[in-house]
Amino acid sequence: MKQWLETGTVTHDLSHVQPLKMDRLPETAKAVGREVATALRDRKAIFGIFDEGCMGMYNAIIDDELLNPCGFFKERLSQSALAARMTTVSDEEAAAVRAWLDARGLRFVTGKDEATELTDRQILLQAKMYIAAVRMAAEFGCDAIGIQYQQGLKDTTPASDLVEGLLNNPDRPPVLDENGVELFAGKALPHFNEVDEGAGVDALVTNRCWVKLGLDPSTTLHDVRWGEELEVDGEKQFVWVLQISGAAPASHFVGGYAGSVSERQPAMYFPLGGGSLKGVGKPGEIVWSRVFVEGGALHVDLGRGTVVTLPSEETERRWRETTYQWPIVNTVLHGVTRDSFMARHRANHISIAYANDAAGADYALAVKAAAFAELGLNVHLCGVKA
Repeated sequence: MKQWLETGTVTHDLSHVQPLKMDRLPETAKAVGREVATALRDRKAIFGIFDEGCMGMYNAIIDDELLNPCGFFKERLSQSALAARMTTVSDEEAAAVRAWLDARGLRFVTGKDEATELTDRQILLQAKMYIAAVRMAAEFGCDAIGIQYQQGLKDTTPASDLVEGLLNNPDRPPVLDENGVELFAGKALPHFNEVDEGAGVDALVTNRCWVKLGLDPSTTLHDVRWGEELEVDGEKQFVWVLQISGAAPASHFVGGYAGSVSERQPAMYFPLGGGSLKGVGKPGEIVWSRVFVEGGALHVDLGRGTVVTLPSEETERRWRETTYQWPIVNTVLHGVTRDSFMARHRANHISIAYANDAAGADYALAVKAAAFAELGLNVHLCGVKA
């Protein structure tokens, strides 16, 4: 504060950020990353963008001129078309989605008051949105989609968050086209929350790399909320609270679908209700990332982290201090302090994906870094050796 008052600028310690040095990556990781990047550029990838910019987030929009050379193209779609497509989905089809989730053990906290509680009718409409979104993605040849919801669909349909969490998981209710053919069978349809196109690029590259490596390709974008220093495994560590409005895949939660719950979204922001997809982030090793635009070029920050298990009462306290209806992920970012993260990170959004163990996460990060570099992004390693 003193430095800013006296000089008008603040100099932060950003020594945890290092440019990628390709020659330090394992040769096999470079080869796999280049293979992923080459396939993306050769085939091209299509992002289904539902109502670009309607939430007013400037840093969620990436110009086509930056995306196209990397092999990414936009199909600009309308959320009104999604709402209209929902009306073509039968009650029986929607009920089958609900039955699939019930069978997997997802618990819906329901009531009768449409204004304040999650109702069976709202869940049925969310199931229709899920089916409609998958069908539209298939018809337009999309490799990933982004539903904005705010501002637009919030005045038309229940929340899209349950839908988004299902899309990001390859283990999800099957969706058939009108001819009875399953769409994206056995695959995730990566969804980037709030049409954050940086998260879209990130999710699709992660999906391709993780599939290549035989890892669970479920991805999600979280909001960075807050954190505190806690004792974890006998050591003081800064543990972040990561949350998003229910749009995380159940595979990221303790117990999967059976360990998850769907609760009504807060009425203040979600007047027509709809359920979240809520759980506690399972302990494990993750790769975190953020794609952003700076100086007229695409950049990506990559790092490693660990999702930790906290005492249940501490997790409950954290939930009550943030948004109780949303999933929570208690995360330690490796080699990055609170202040250095806040000085560097270009958004309140952070993307995460799990690996099987620490060595696997390190290797997956190397593959992802190589893929991004081959696509032409400026790659920065945060808190890990360059």
